[in-house]
Amino acid sequence: MEMKADVAVIGAGAFGLSVALHCALRNRSVVVVERKTAGSQASRRAAGLFKSVQADELRTSLARRSIDKVLRFEKWAGVPLDVRCSGSLLIARTDRHKAILRAETERAAAWGVELAEAAPGGQASYYQPTGSESVVWCPEDVYIEEPDSLIQAYLAACRRLGVQVLESEPAVNVLTAGRRVAGIQTTASHIETGVVVDAAGAWVRQVAEMARGPFPRCKIAVAPYRHQLLITEPTAEVRAADPIVRVIDAAVYLRPARGGLMVGGFEADPLPIDPRLQRDSFSTDDVPLDLGVLHKLAGQVENEVPLATEAPVADHRGGLFTMTPDGRFVAGPIPDVPGLWVTSGCNGSGFSFSPAIGEALADWIADGQPSARLAPFAPSRFGPVTDEYLIRQGSWQYAHYYDIAESADIR
Repeated sequence: MEMKADVAVIGAGAFGLSVALHCALRNRSVVVVERKTAGSQASRRAAGLFKSVQADELRTSLARRSIDKVLRFEKWAGVPLDVRCSGSLLIARTDRHKAILRAETERAAAWGVELAEAAPGGQASYYQPTGSESVVWCPEDVYIEEPDSLIQAYLAACRRLGVQVLESEPAVNVLTAGRRVAGIQTTASHIETGVVVDAAGAWVRQVAEMARGPFPRCKIAVAPYRHQLLITEPTAEVRAADPIVRVIDAAVYLRPARGGLMVGGFEADPLPIDPRLQRDSFSTDDVPLDLGVLHKLAGQVENEVPLATEAPVADHRGGLFTMTPDGRFVAGPIPDVPGLWVTSGCNGSGFSFSPAIGEALADWIADGQPSARLAPFAPSRFGPVTDEYLIRQGSWQYAHYYDIAESADIR
């Protein structure tokens, strides 16, 4: 099938669909190609959490923009979206993490985000405080109960604007003419376009390397890692109105989910999984899950959250995070391949940042002017890197996800 579009997006996860939607809102014709089904890889397996305060002012402004956009989704995208305005509790139980929490509160105030100290008990029915914790209330934080609802909202909004979404149609080549991108070839279509956005998640490096011709081998500085969460059976001990809880010294997050409790976290020794080393049919369905990892993480908060270890497990799922050496996104044009753009390096926050990142990237594509919001995330900022370096740095960033004062530095 011969097609033509202003923009072609490879990957129909949260990042790819957001870019497609925002390009369509800028009156660009858009085609999205997806090797499986929309959202079927990392996005539908997300925790659905939106955290307003991040490690620096830029990412905090983007996080707040994303929260604003999901709260007003129907107004600007024309499709309803259910968002839980729960707020969240940041909890620290060690002296070092209490200091981190104080520093985060001070920075947030300087960036215009008002956090408040809270009493240890009473806010979350499933959390039983010891009384020695430091607790900070984050009123802006929200979550989406079922992550697939955001994917379906993106899809519906895209289709309202004429975006064509081709599922079960993997890209097999990024076409070039002279020194520019000229289109993509899928298993069933030839799509002529001058702009290709690589939003392929854990497969982002393979897609970038499809661009051949007078270009050097293109290497995106990301390394994929397994991430897991569980949801318990429904229980009266969790109220639907309970807030998100993040215990930063344990690197564990919790929230109400399907009448039960969601438990997820960041293990100290994460598992890297490079799809390039797997069979061609490998998908996120094939990521090896290990409930023991989650039980170990939950064990760190069992005194305060007995449900985390005692309640029967109703759902256990996992996806792949793309981690970068500095914990920041990779978003923008690839200088050596004119017409090729990338949005990746989710670092555990791709789902929640997708509204703001998609908007900023679409504006850059449409206006042709560098985006101040995305310039620090330029794909070229790392220079040549080895796989060993990516794995080492990505592991550090993953393990220190909640040590926000430390992860603001490049290690």
